[in-house]
Amino acid sequence: MTTPSLPCANCPPDGVGCQKVGKSSCGNCRLVVYCGPECQKAHWPIHKLDCKSPLSKETWTPNWILTNRIPAFFGNMPAITFGGKKYLWGNVPALDVLQLGSNEGHNYQGQLDLLFAASGDLRNVVKTVVGLPSTYNQTINIVMNDRDLDVVARNTIMLLLALTAEGQGEVIDCIIHVWYSAFLRKSDVGIINQKVRPLLEEVCDKTKDQPPNAYLGKTWVFGHQRSLRLVLDKSSWEGLLALMDVPKGLTADKANNIRTAVTLADSRVDFRDRASLFFPPAHRVARHRFREDGLLLPFGACRTEFRVPNPTFFQNKDSWPMYDNSDPLSGWSIKEIEATSIGPATSDIYGKLFRHVKCLLKAFVERLSNSSMTFKLLQVDASDLPSHQLERSFDRIEVSNISDSAYLGIHKTVAIMSPLLQPSSVNPHATLITLFMNMVDFNKTMGDKVNESASILTLLEFLQLASLPVSDRDPEFVKIMYARDRVQNYDHILDKIAKNFNFSDFPQYMGVAIKEKHTIVEKWPHRLKRKPHQRGAKEDFDLSMRGGASGKELYLEWKRVLV
Repeated sequence: MTTPSLPCANCPPDGVGCQKVGKSSCGNCRLVVYCGPECQKAHWPIHKLDCKSPLSKETWTPNWILTNRIPAFFGNMPAITFGGKKYLWGNVPALDVLQLGSNEGHNYQGQLDLLFAASGDLRNVVKTVVGLPSTYNQTINIVMNDRDLDVVARNTIMLLLALTAEGQGEVIDCIIHVWYSAFLRKSDVGIINQKVRPLLEEVCDKTKDQPPNAYLGKTWVFGHQRSLRLVLDKSSWEGLLALMDVPKGLTADKANNIRTAVTLADSRVDFRDRASLFFPPAHRVARHRFREDGLLLPFGACRTEFRVPNPTFFQNKDSWPMYDNSDPLSGWSIKEIEATSIGPATSDIYGKLFRHVKCLLKAFVERLSNSSMTFKLLQVDASDLPSHQLERSFDRIEVSNISDSAYLGIHKTVAIMSPLLQPSSVNPHATLITLFMNMVDFNKTMGDKVNESASILTLLEFLQLASLPVSDRDPEFVKIMYARDRVQNYDHILDKIAKNFNFSDFPQYMGVAIKEKHTIVEKWPHRLKRKPHQRGAKEDFDLSMRGGASGKELYLEWKRVLV
């Protein structure tokens, strides 16, 4: 099948771009494509600012070297974060929680009930639904919960768009931009106002006399087989409707100044430069572009229409809701993104992400259109889920990292969620999936940190260095310090917490046990598998350093057991 090419990049900032298909890429950066030499020449005064920028050079040097100073991340001051503390995008790659082929089987035809207890964004739901065998034709019931109203509201808006898409390609683009772009087109706003706003206004009009804390549920039915039920208190319904509107007086220029004050904060330059050490030159340019304009688009795509601040991000006139290093790339497999073909612009990493997500959303919408599927969305603390009339037990329960000690912790998480899991007598493949993101760091001892020095030899091989750099300002030294976690084996820490948390007693006290063999996700899915001398090891290492995962993510799969 021929890979559809991107449009010609000849798009003046204040005019209409070329409408032809790009046939060849810029030979220097491979970030953009052109229909022919005339357009490439006409666009050069604009494109050369990126193509010849310092970031695009192999000789690019971090700011701390240019200014001859110790980088901020080596100081004694606590790390400063910028922006809000919301997680509106995934920070670990998407997960197919079913993996039917490895569990119930490709030919399974039973009803499936899934609970995403701390869902975050839509990525795991999309990945799971798209991963279903084409032959599966039974009902799927999906419950999504998150305690953050903004997360639930955004998921509701995007699901309502998907359920009413009716094969319209522009709706899929609209979902992408609601999800990931800081600014929308007027056409996107029109789609939202046509398909989503009337549904929400009807509920708010009918419930306007209810007390603010009254819980209200609404079920929308689409065709005969699909539905979405949303349960919120009255004030949250009003907050959801308010998410349709840009704050009064907030222009695109003001909104972008607010956002870039976070994403391009001067005091965070060393942290950005440290991450950039692992990116190819063209990726550094693309990454900087996304931090500048906040639009998930191919690098050479026209941007002139994106002038409406995305109200699901900008709920007030003076803040950006996410951390300065939040990045759409973190929510997806970097290996799958890199493997996505977009034609000659082979270095356009965000263009590849755009195409990857668009293909997944297209498959998701198509699956919705011909499947029996129900969604129920809640906004409660995960610990309160058992009291919210879930009306069923589940074949899969995915809880993100609420099992980390900073949140519910593993004891509470398993105790609360395991009664909601299907018994093995009903479905022997029913699984509770827990994730630890902070467990390794919280349980390291001084001995562990001393033993990490052995990893430096491995890193020298991966980085193809003959010896350890002398200066702690040397970018190669910084690479070693930043990457050393990637080559560690943390099984001994898992053994330690299993003992400390008495996992062996869970069957007796909670009726659950860790599965002997994982069948959905590896325990350490982002840990490097190959040694430096093995074929493909260097490529795996480089991809790992460009992805959002740290390598310390630990998944545990649990099943109900009879004692």
